[in-house]
Amino acid sequence: MEENKKLQQLKQYKVNDNEQPMTTNQGLKITDDEHSLTAGLRGPTLIEDFHFREKMTHFDHERIPERVVHARGTAAHGIFESYDNHSAITKADFLSEAGKRTPVFVRFSTVAGSRGSADTVRDVRGFATKFYTDEGIYDLVGNNIPVFFIQDAIKFPDVIHAVKPEPHNEIPQAQSAHDTFWDFIAHNQESAHMIMWHLSDRAIPRSYRTMEGFGVNTFRFVNAQGEAHFVKFHWKPVLGMASLVWDEAQKIAGKDPDFHRRDLYDNIEAGNYPEYELCVQLLKPEQEHDFDFDLLDPTKIWPEEQVPLHKLGKMTLNRNVDNFFAETEQVAFHPGHVVPGIDFTNDPLLQGRLFSYTDTQLIRLGGPNFHELPINRSVCPFFNNQRDGYGRQTINVGRVSYHKNGMQNNTPHEVPEEDGGYRHYEEKVDGHKIRARSESFNDHFTQARMFWISLTDVEREHIVKAMSFELGKVETLAIRQQIVDMFANVCRDLATTVAQNIGVEPPQEGIEPPDVKTPSPAVSMEQRPAKGTATKKVAVVVNDKSAIEELASAFDEQHMTVEFISSKQGFIRDFEIKQTFDTAHPVLYDGLYVDATFDCPVTSRKLQTFVDDTYNHYKAIGYHEAPLIDAQYVNEPGVGQGVQTFIELLAEGRHFDRTFAIG
Repeated sequence: MEENKKLQQLKQYKVNDNEQPMTTNQGLKITDDEHSLTAGLRGPTLIEDFHFREKMTHFDHERIPERVVHARGTAAHGIFESYDNHSAITKADFLSEAGKRTPVFVRFSTVAGSRGSADTVRDVRGFATKFYTDEGIYDLVGNNIPVFFIQDAIKFPDVIHAVKPEPHNEIPQAQSAHDTFWDFIAHNQESAHMIMWHLSDRAIPRSYRTMEGFGVNTFRFVNAQGEAHFVKFHWKPVLGMASLVWDEAQKIAGKDPDFHRRDLYDNIEAGNYPEYELCVQLLKPEQEHDFDFDLLDPTKIWPEEQVPLHKLGKMTLNRNVDNFFAETEQVAFHPGHVVPGIDFTNDPLLQGRLFSYTDTQLIRLGGPNFHELPINRSVCPFFNNQRDGYGRQTINVGRVSYHKNGMQNNTPHEVPEEDGGYRHYEEKVDGHKIRARSESFNDHFTQARMFWISLTDVEREHIVKAMSFELGKVETLAIRQQIVDMFANVCRDLATTVAQNIGVEPPQEGIEPPDVKTPSPAVSMEQRPAKGTATKKVAVVVNDKSAIEELASAFDEQHMTVEFISSKQGFIRDFEIKQTFDTAHPVLYDGLYVDATFDCPVTSRKLQTFVDDTYNHYKAIGYHEAPLIDAQYVNEPGVGQGVQTFIELLAEGRHFDRTFAIG
């Protein structure tokens, strides 16, 4: 009887969402859930937008204590060194002279998965950098993809709710291959460009060390004379870019779910310090309307061929964290943490982020004093009249905690701009209070088409396979059909091939992509692959008859990371064999060299499986003598005899022109 009473009490809290009008939590009916309240079509978001603040606040506080997004991450310390005096474009002090060094802390992450998810899922990767400058904290909070799914921050809770595990069964984890995500995409076609990047090899990077980073939003640089530039930020890995293939990424998720964090940690410990060059794209205010896209639209790139990159400096990650929780988990980033010389624009996604990040930290880190945690603390002194609250560490003395005051000689006092005080760029803002978006944001397919025509045939094939996989997991046929019709706006052949693969009708007649003739080769990974052998990890199969000393010396000269693999652990002469065919797997390596055979049929079969997977994932294979590998592979691309040949093949990267590969 008591159980039935409790059941009745619970039922009154169940909500049937079908056919219900949208309201605030106070019951006020909503006329527009697509646009933040702005001052004019391209103006800043207004703080009086109670609907946006309520929606975003609720979203920011959904998870305790795990991050709502970017929960799965890893991090490292390092140094940023400016290449030159860049005061002509910004008065930011950390960029003010050649050789100036600034401590940094970088956190890499996936977006959709929980803390316990795998590293190699198909997802956007976070690339957030905290600069501990002499003027205070500067956070460059970005991703490994230069665009985003949505144009206005008010829709951020929606896209994340859509991609997260579905609420009725909490499935699937860390994946976009399900109905709610693709239903969102079908009904929010501004996501078309981002989806092309998401389905490309960018979403399955080989490592954080071979991954680009982007600030995504449009910011401003301001120099000491008050002259401004629109700016986009880029991190370029010195090693070059490299990705996984999809079959490999899935297998790694099972064999080593910590693959990316292990790779970063191990390489820093070994002295293979990851390096990234900070580059910017700059446009003068008078160039704001010179392009066929809106500079403030976060779903658009500035093609590097039209707006070239300028190198500012280099970041080197040279120290692992001492305590994962205290540093990696407690670090708090915020795009609103800026220094003089860096300012904001009316980018509607950025405007919302400036509210959301602090709001999130309040619940995740327990209150307003998260800036006092060691990993977040500024290296320069900070003084103000803020007091008390959860987690307060500063012990303020004296009677005064207000401004202005006479009892303490008006301390702390304001600082004029000429003495380093922060002054916002004075932009004229004029417009009606509206919920709408400028027509200049309405083109959702031109850059998606440009991305497609800029790729190599191999990269396009990977997108077809990725879209077929993702939509093949969608149960609702109507959603599959909507997506096929949607992407006919990018390429009819793409949409038609995917339609055949997933069992829906070809795209509707009359849907044609934009007439884009000029590609942007800079978006293609295969046209700028990571060359060379430095820090690449290879598996070397040996036994007690192998020339292990010569192999170790040759590969060490190439700055490669070598793991010897055999039928059992132990020592072969002076070399410890830490891995066997049972503890290792070919997906964990960049290449395979075979210098051994085994009498045991089971061990021989395990070796053949190593060779097969390495071949299927297009990686370099080397061997000492031809009988050591299957005869069908001997004359295949990326397969060669001898150490020097193997080194050359490894340096080239993947070999996608193989006859039988099924990766």
